[in-house]
Amino acid sequence: MESCCAISTFATKTGWMQTFIAATGFGVLMYCFITMGFETQTRRTVCSWFAFHLALLLFVGKRALAEIRYSIPEEVKYGTVVGNVAKDLGLDITSLFDRRFRVVSESKDAFFEVNQDNGALYVLKKIDREELCQGSGACLTELKILVENPLEIHYVAVEITDVNDHSPSFPEKEQRFEIGEQILPGRRFQLHTARDPDAGINSIRTYTLTSNDHFEVDIRQSDEDKIPFLVLKKSLDREQTDKHTLLVTAVDGGKPQRSGTLNVSIIVLDSNDNRPMFSQEVYQITIQENVPVGTSVFRMNATDPDEGINSEVEYSLGKTLKKNVYDIFELDKLTGEIRVKGVVDYEENDVYKLDVEASDKGTPPSAGECRVIIKILDVNDNPPEIEVTSLSNSVSEDSKPGTIVSLISVKDKDSGVNGKIISSITSDVPFELKPSYKENIYSVVTKGFLDREEVSHYEITIKATDCGEPPLSTVKTLSIQISDVNDNRPQFSQNTLQFYLIENNVAGASIFSVSATDKDLNDNAVISYHIVREGSQNDIMSFLNINSENGDILALKSFDFETLKTFQFQVVASDSGTPSLSSNVTVNVFILDQNDNAPVILYPVSSNGSAEGVEEIPRNVNAGHLVTKVRAYDADIGYNGWLLFSLQQVTDHSLFGLDRYTGQIRTLRSFTE
Repeated sequence: MESCCAISTFATKTGWMQTFIAATGFGVLMYCFITMGFETQTRRTVCSWFAFHLALLLFVGKRALAEIRYSIPEEVKYGTVVGNVAKDLGLDITSLFDRRFRVVSESKDAFFEVNQDNGALYVLKKIDREELCQGSGACLTELKILVENPLEIHYVAVEITDVNDHSPSFPEKEQRFEIGEQILPGRRFQLHTARDPDAGINSIRTYTLTSNDHFEVDIRQSDEDKIPFLVLKKSLDREQTDKHTLLVTAVDGGKPQRSGTLNVSIIVLDSNDNRPMFSQEVYQITIQENVPVGTSVFRMNATDPDEGINSEVEYSLGKTLKKNVYDIFELDKLTGEIRVKGVVDYEENDVYKLDVEASDKGTPPSAGECRVIIKILDVNDNPPEIEVTSLSNSVSEDSKPGTIVSLISVKDKDSGVNGKIISSITSDVPFELKPSYKENIYSVVTKGFLDREEVSHYEITIKATDCGEPPLSTVKTLSIQISDVNDNRPQFSQNTLQFYLIENNVAGASIFSVSATDKDLNDNAVISYHIVREGSQNDIMSFLNINSENGDILALKSFDFETLKTFQFQVVASDSGTPSLSSNVTVNVFILDQNDNAPVILYPVSSNGSAEGVEEIPRNVNAGHLVTKVRAYDADIGYNGWLLFSLQQVTDHSLFGLDRYTGQIRTLRSFTE
């Protein structure tokens, strides 16, 4: 691939350029002054070179640390290397891919790209300087070079230099003049102006005319234009020759030179020997943009000293004006009034140049010309534009204050105070705008600590307002999601949990469940449970198991209230974050009694252990005599342990009675036998 040289790398080569220009500048300056009266190609080249580099030195002095500047000619092939940006910026070439080294283009058509393998800036597609930049000024394209981790933005200016790829061309192939024979030498007739899209030395340098006795060509320099005039140097004689045919050639200054031709026909007529005259050769007027269509902006007034029909003047616009002039303005041929025909937009064009011709009705007609320069004043009719250059949609909640989340740029098509922009964040969010060293470039940074558990999403509203009257504003909203970090422990609803379990539970079944919550998200909120097993509890804990996912606790055996009435253990809840966080809770379990034990009679008991006994009572006892008291025991408690006594087999129900609550057996009557 072809390679193009950098004009200068401002951060590293400014000192060399200053030394060089300082060493050579005085001699070049003296040469330009001495040869001031001799316009030659060499003088133009040398003096232009000195002026360009003097301006460049001033430019470098202000932006020495801000930009890298390269220069390439237009029309170069795809893939042509402009320069090694990474090397000139001092970037590590091996990290370019990981840091997303790239060109950020503000326009839809990108002409340049960077190679992430070697850091080279290369041409992405063919560049036509005339299409990209109109006029003869420097054609600069400013590129944004972006790298991340850390986030950096660099600016690269690429100058597109002109090549002589266009020939001068006239708007028409022929031009016809009718000139009276009484016209005195020195009369000027404006020729069609040739156009050459090329710039600088490659644009039109001069006009030439075929050799003849009566005419010569004269060039009037007007700003960047060279306007050719046909000058009568010797009076015409219609009786000798009534028609002259000439060839006008427009030549540019390129190497090799290119040219275009115009056929000029001069018809020699008699009579009308005065032409209309304007009071000034150039008129300058000023109007505001967006003036209503139909508005009168100026009235021409040309006078002709002739009388009658030879003094009646008609006005017309020059035929060689740029097309947009005819679309914006119109000229009344009788009154000379210039009116607005189309939309006047300062941002499209800030000045219009109208060539006006005043022609009388004599035979042949005589004409005078002048130029009307219409300057457009800017009106605040464009709101600011906000462009998001880079945006991190997600920001970690543990980000430190000052963390960059986005880069934005603002611009306004208006000029002066109308283009001055004030930017701010209007929403109440923990973010702020930090201006860059380059005007209207901002970083959106965090200004405080973030907490996802309090606010998980922010809408950042950025407002850009210009300083025009009335001011215009634009609003841009950035959506920022706060990503989670594991900064919350699982939490139980209580520090101590109490559960009541009925004895004789089914072994292997879930007896109760514990649950904790975690304010974090995803893995940071996934909780697992386990039982702390230590010390003397091992004999009890060996009969318990916990589901690590849902906290269900299973008993591996059936508990007996009469053996174990209460026990205590701890459950730990841990999240799945890195590092993992945990908390624990103390669980108190109380065994509830069931009526699972039959009463046992303790007295009276026979010798063989059965609940049988023999009691002897006197024959003469009265009713209510205490015979004996039955004593019994039940291992259950509460209602399950309360005993009620009753007689099951009785030979004579009239003899003895049993108190159902105390177990006392008493006589119901006196014995007679």
